[in-house]
Amino acid sequence: MAYSDNDTTFENRGDLIASDRVEGTTVYNRQGERLGHISNFMVEKRSGQVRYAVLSFGGFLGLGQDHYPLPWSVLTYDTEKGGYVIDLAKEVLEAAPHYGVGERPFEDEAYGQSVYRYYGVTYPW
Repeated sequence: MAYSDNDTTFENRGDLIASDRVEGTTVYNRQGERLGHISNFMVEKRSGQVRYAVLSFGGFLGLGQDHYPLPWSVLTYDTEKGGYVIDLAKEVLEAAPHYGVGERPFEDEAYGQSVYRYYGVTYPW
């Protein structure tokens, strides 16, 4: 279950947010199209920094969805939408690096680098 900033059950103070509040949050593009939701995010073990959020995108009624890793820095939280916004057209996202259910390409350093390259972001590790 995702919680928006407008949720009165949980208060969101400061710049920190719990992981269970990020997972399930809707992701939109700048045109306002709902692209999918954050299924999880990958944290670098040693530094604790988020490498990327994983967007569940595509499919129908949750079936056939692929997972699209997004560098955390390409996401902007929009309090009015109660979700994250990315500056990408749907077609650009569809061509982005992605993987299916049960696959674990993020364990390969080269895959992570290719994700950052695709979005034009410097890979910091």
